[in-house]
Amino acid sequence: MKRVACLILCLVGCVAVLSATPALAKKPIKVGIVDCYSGPPSTYTNDVRDAFKMEIDKINAAGGVLGREITFVTRDSKFKVDIGLSAAKELIMRERVDILMGTINSALALAVSDLCRKEKIPFVVTFSKSAKITGAKGHRYVFSITENTAMAGKAAAVGLSKKPFQKYWIAGDDYEYGHAIAEGVWANLKNMRPDVKLLGESWWKVGEPDFTPYITAILAAKPDAVIVATGGRDCVPFLKAAKATGFNQRVPFYMHTATELSTLKPLGLDAPEGVLGTSNYFFYYPRSAANKAFVKTFQKTYDRYPAVGAVYGSLAADFIAGAYQKAGSVDTEKFVDALEGMTVDSPLGQVTMRAYDHQAMLPMFMGVTQKIEGYNFLIAGDIMVIPGEKVMPSVAEIKKAR
Repeated sequence: MKRVACLILCLVGCVAVLSATPALAKKPIKVGIVDCYSGPPSTYTNDVRDAFKMEIDKINAAGGVLGREITFVTRDSKFKVDIGLSAAKELIMRERVDILMGTINSALALAVSDLCRKEKIPFVVTFSKSAKITGAKGHRYVFSITENTAMAGKAAAVGLSKKPFQKYWIAGDDYEYGHAIAEGVWANLKNMRPDVKLLGESWWKVGEPDFTPYITAILAAKPDAVIVATGGRDCVPFLKAAKATGFNQRVPFYMHTATELSTLKPLGLDAPEGVLGTSNYFFYYPRSAANKAFVKTFQKTYDRYPAVGAVYGSLAADFIAGAYQKAGSVDTEKFVDALEGMTVDSPLGQVTMRAYDHQAMLPMFMGVTQKIEGYNFLIAGDIMVIPGEKVMPSVAEIKKAR
């Protein structure tokens, strides 16, 4: 009887191992997202996460990728580099994620990128704008879905070069993104318009509670226009201050993402009019069938209009799923090889991940904030389209930066 019992236990154990093997072979592809989900930046990051989930749910419902489900877990960085970096390490070491995604904080993105380079974990950047991410600090394992400061800077310069402004002031957040976007705009503008002059600069700490002293000093200098280089945390507060002080009525100013829904919606009809801004996407532009379908699905799923972050989240899902499918394997190195040079469809049309620097080639739209009947927030008017290939830094420039 003891021998029979032992035999039965052995058989049960063998069956358990055999039945577990297929499940292990088809374990989910796990994505870890580190981003800021608290405070002002969440107006941008929530759409990235939600659109990523929407697209992943659709992919999983159709059978997943290579017979595997794609799952994801999130961590809140609270817009702090140390907290975000610790979360990234935990996701790699404890959660055993296959891919990392995020983040809106450029300084954190660079730190996580360096970690992923060492750990050989793909890192898909979804909102950080520093040109260093795929430029000077770029490497094999980092990919950027969003436009960077070099691209935004060139797009802004194209628009500003057509304006009569000659004397400028630069003001913004005193951290990686703020200086990078300001440098990107000014370097390109000087190249296109050698006659422009910089009267001075103002830099404040991230999360500055009172912009009034800075606005007063800028107005006293009497510039023709101002380049405002604020990051995700301060875009909405600065526009609120601009409206309260009448800054927008006294001097023209440009701010990247000033025309973006995530920036304008929290302010409603109290947002300042006449502000120049650039973005990759508006739910009302482009007026294509693909974009209309995307907006309809997002609205049905979340009962709100998609902002630019929704496009980044959707692109991230499609690039990740597409690269695994193309690679025919969950092997990291094959995934990276497959993602290089890949093209996917999107609400913006086809978007290609440039093979050399791993930068998505996105178009830029420049417009000016205005009120329009039917919306309880401002939108972009007088939209100018700058194609992705026109705003991308050249491969030669990337090589030089590295």
